[in-house]
Order: sequence, then structure tokens, then C-alpha cells
Amino acid sequence: MGSTRLPGKSLMPLAGEPLIGRLLERLQRVTLVDQTVLATTTKPEDDALDDVATRYGVPVFRGSENDLVDRYYHAALTFGASTIVRIPGDNPVPEPAEVDRIIAYHRHSGNDFSSNYPDVFDNGYPDGIGAEVFGFEPLARVWRTGTEPRNREHPHTNFYEHPELFRIGTLQCPAAFRRPDLILDVNTAEEYEFMAHLYAALYPRNPCFTIIDVIDWFDNIYKPVLTESETG
Repeated sequence: MGSTRLPGKSLMPLAGEPLIGRLLERLQRVTLVDQTVLATTTKPEDDALDDVATRYGVPVFRGSENDLVDRYYHAALTFGASTIVRIPGDNPVPEPAEVDRIIAYHRHSGNDFSSNYPDVFDNGYPDGIGAEVFGFEPLARVWRTGTEPRNREHPHTNFYEHPELFRIGTLQCPAAFRRPDLILDVNTAEEYEFMAHLYAALYPRNPCFTIIDVIDWFDNIYKPVLTESETG
């Protein structure tokens, strides 16, 4: 709730439910996880997120606001996780099949860290539909040794920036939705407005809409209307 760029974004409505609720709803269709946990902060303003998670039947862990390495480490300890699948709370359209796909890849790769986000890897994925996967032991190693504040706030940088210490890898995005131009996370008011339009258009017709549906709507409905309004 304490986002500096878009305060309170986690409770902003998408098709009548909070953004964080829509995220949790989609994650219920991921098949290769044993448990979904909402890991938030101990700040009173995040009590509201605790309430939403409880309504969706999702347990909550509350920890450090800025030290996310510590928050994930202690959440993993609390719930006995040997593998952690991380999805940021501002990604309201994770693709369940692609989350499963990166988990399966991670299991068979021997990696310490696997991701199908396009942050560093040039993998062709839309931004915001995948996940990061890492083992508890690599996380514990980062927790014990990492001291840089930026890396404590952004756990994945500990792996990206030290390929000499960790085995990391990615998957290439399937050609059917290889669209690195699409930004499907919510960090600004403009990105929220876009996501609100997306949910209003797709969710009532099919609550289980996929990235293919998103691309079809974006290319054939949203983008032409946006272009017409700009030129008209």
C-alpha cells in the first residue's frame, strides 16, 4: 500500500475487486505450487491487504517493508518452502500456464534462480505475466551475505548481478505471445487506467482470460480506439 509512485494501488478496483485480489484469484489456477502466501509488511496500512487475502483463503506473512530478502527468507522459513515462486503484487495478470512453465523449467534445470520476466533476459515475454523461482538455499545465502540496500530491496538483483555465484536461466517466450512491447504491471496512474480498461473488457466475458485474449483485445480494440482518439 505504501507505493511511492502509486499509493494504495493494491486496493484499486479491477472489474469490481481489488487489484491484489485479482492477482490472488489468477494464482489459484497455478498447479505446481503447494501453497500461495501473501507476503506484505507489518505497517498498519497493509492490514487491508491481510483482510483481502483472508477473504480469498490465502495465508499472510508480514515482515520488513524495505528488506524483501529478509521478508521472503522468513516467509519461506515460516511455511517450510524449499522453493520460492515470487510474483510481485503489482502484476494483476500473471499467466498461470507460464508460471507453471517456469516452475517446471526450474525443477529440471538445476538453476539457483529462474525467471520468465524480461527484466534482464532478452526472452521476448510481455512484462508482468511470469514469475521468478529460486531455491531456499540460494535465498538463505543471499540473506546471510547480502548487505547492499538496493539488493536487499530487490531480491532478484542478487542473482542477476552475480552469475559467477549463482546458476541462473530463463525460457524463451512462445511465438504466439512474444510481445516484449506489452507492459502488464501497474506502477503509475496511466498503467492502472490501462489495466482497468483491460479488466472491464475481458473479465466479464471470461474470468480466466489468457495472454492471447489480452493481445487480441490490445491489437484489435484498445489500440485502434486509442489511435483514433489521438488523431481525432
